[in-house]
Amino acid sequence: MSGALARLLFYPTLAYNVVMEKVSSRRWFDRVDQTVILGALPFKSMTEELVQRENVRGVITMNEEYETKYFCNSAEEWKAAGVEQLRLSTVDLTGVPHMEDLHRGATVVAAYLIKLHCWSPEEACQTLRSIRPHVLVRKAQMELLRSYYQQVCNSQPT
Repeated sequence: MSGALARLLFYPTLAYNVVMEKVSSRRWFDRVDQTVILGALPFKSMTEELVQRENVRGVITMNEEYETKYFCNSAEEWKAAGVEQLRLSTVDLTGVPHMEDLHRGATVVAAYLIKLHCWSPEEACQTLRSIRPHVLVRKAQMELLRSYYQQVCNSQPT
């Protein structure tokens, strides 16, 4: 899908996610463990809650610049709130922003769980689905997670 179409679809899908959070049991973010929260775009209006109540000290941003330009903190704004931001460049393969976001973050958090617990990719993804049922980890990402699991866990002495 073209970049222009992805940009055009971004705001309607963002609005859809806001509505879903209001009318369903879907939450904007969920705590995975004491260290990690997985969620949708952290709006500027959520900064105080994330920093004060959730003790967020770092944010990994895996969105394109236009997706965070108006509603999310800049790196400087995060820094002023005491939060370090890591922006990872990602390629939008689907052109449907909220669908892409559902597996970008989930894949990173699944890798974190694999590294931390030496869980299989299936165990890590099942744990994520039990916490955040609408997350998606696609076949290509599962293959990457399996490779990562082999490198991280199967190379350890038993």
